[in-house]
Amino acid sequence: MSTAFFHKRLTAPFTIPSGIVSTAVPIIQYIFDNVPEVGVLTTKSIGLEPRLGYREPVLSQYAPGCFVNAVGLTNPGARAAAESMAQLKVPEDRFLLTSIFGGSVAEFVEVAKILAPVSDGLELNLSCPHAKGYGMAMGQDPDMVREIVAAVKAVVDIPVIPKLTPNTPDIGSIARAAEAGGADGFCAINTVGPGYTSAHGQPVLSNGAGGMSGKGVLPIGLKCVREVRAASGLPIIGCGGASSADDVRAYRDAGANVVGIGSALVGMTSEEIATYFRTLAADLEGGSDRAGEQVYYDVDMRFAPVTLAANQRVCEDITVLRFDRRINIQAGEFIFLWIPGLGEKPFSALTDDPFSLAVIDVGEFTHALMDLPVGTECYVRGPHGIPVDPPEDARIVAVAGGTGLAAVYQIARDFGNATIFAGARSAERLYFLDECRQVADVQVATDDGSEGFHGVVTELLRQHLAALSADERAKLVFYNCGPAPMVRAAEVVQREFCAPRQIFSSIDYLTKCGVGICGACAAPDGRRLCVDGPFLAADSAPA
Repeated sequence: MSTAFFHKRLTAPFTIPSGIVSTAVPIIQYIFDNVPEVGVLTTKSIGLEPRLGYREPVLSQYAPGCFVNAVGLTNPGARAAAESMAQLKVPEDRFLLTSIFGGSVAEFVEVAKILAPVSDGLELNLSCPHAKGYGMAMGQDPDMVREIVAAVKAVVDIPVIPKLTPNTPDIGSIARAAEAGGADGFCAINTVGPGYTSAHGQPVLSNGAGGMSGKGVLPIGLKCVREVRAASGLPIIGCGGASSADDVRAYRDAGANVVGIGSALVGMTSEEIATYFRTLAADLEGGSDRAGEQVYYDVDMRFAPVTLAANQRVCEDITVLRFDRRINIQAGEFIFLWIPGLGEKPFSALTDDPFSLAVIDVGEFTHALMDLPVGTECYVRGPHGIPVDPPEDARIVAVAGGTGLAAVYQIARDFGNATIFAGARSAERLYFLDECRQVADVQVATDDGSEGFHGVVTELLRQHLAALSADERAKLVFYNCGPAPMVRAAEVVQREFCAPRQIFSSIDYLTKCGVGICGACAAPDGRRLCVDGPFLAADSAPA
């Protein structure tokens, strides 16, 4: 599968398109280290200044394997990105393609100068269909495309690859204009559209509309690659709707040198992505077509209605919401709560019957939930994530801070033989303890000593573990959930007494899509909380 691509000979002729999975430096390094079949690693599009992008929902499914997304060019800014990307260890047989965007020719040039030193090539995003003033707005004008490409080529000495929009009547003329400006190759295509989806009479995406991707755009992608190949002999990265070896063959027949696999990765764990690309490579070498069988075309992103029955305030910034019905969720999984016009956020269910949530006020969405009126109709999608599965003879030790109690209560309830360590700054911030005491031994620590142990919960945990025998400690399984500092401190204590294979942790990382595509929930080791967790095994972290 070795493939020549500019100044490198790659392991395989595949890439993951910009904005899909490999959107954070830890994930990029994970793929470099564990998925050699991805020969070209494409970053998320990076602009000159940090950009928050759109509020969730950012991804919607309109048919099996077909999606609409509007993330809004979320990125940390070129300087911060360059600093973090400089830490990457890029293998000699892999190609780091950095996607960039700008609102003007001058912005493209400035971003290119900042990121070229840490890149093997630059992809110019001239095709995003949902960010006003960027992408497609420039990429439909041949003169503008030629000007941007020429300006970037004048300041960098690495390959420049414009990403072309399918939303033009003549993509061949755009390709010719880019080549006239000095383009070294092309990426075709970006998402189609914009398109629109709705649920329960409301637009799903917070932006209202977004780019269409997945299986449904395959014919458009193939058509555009054929037209670009007819217009130019330069290398082409072909992407849009490919999910099987036969799709890859079709792209290569159309003229693509490298093929991107994007939406087909929805719902896959990191290990499953590695297996999928191994299968895809084997298919191409052996003439088979098995990789498509590993694609999750049945990922359920539908919303089910629930009505708020009670809103019980715990303290100024914590409340418990109880809804009017049961939801189907296993211990360790999570759901998204959607309120049209406000957005959606992921939560562990405090209880499943009736469905309830513990909410802490940390932003616009959760602030609105503090005083959400009884009777409000909301919507739930999921469950997502991997249910926990402790050994039958395990003694469960759950360590929770903040709203982390919601993630561990059901574990203690459903599996029994559990001790819950609950930590808070003060007694007023504790909640649901009576219910916890009905299913588990509960140990409480408060920073100010207003209830239980006076000190941090991890010190109380250390005292508990120190009092156990080696045989007792060998049967423990830990589930940690809460803010990152608390969870990491708990792991340090647990590793003093027990093996990493006994430790599972869920940290409150930002989670946007819930199906592994946007990469917002990247852990420091490159795993994604929403599909590899939410409880990540300590002994499964990549080396």
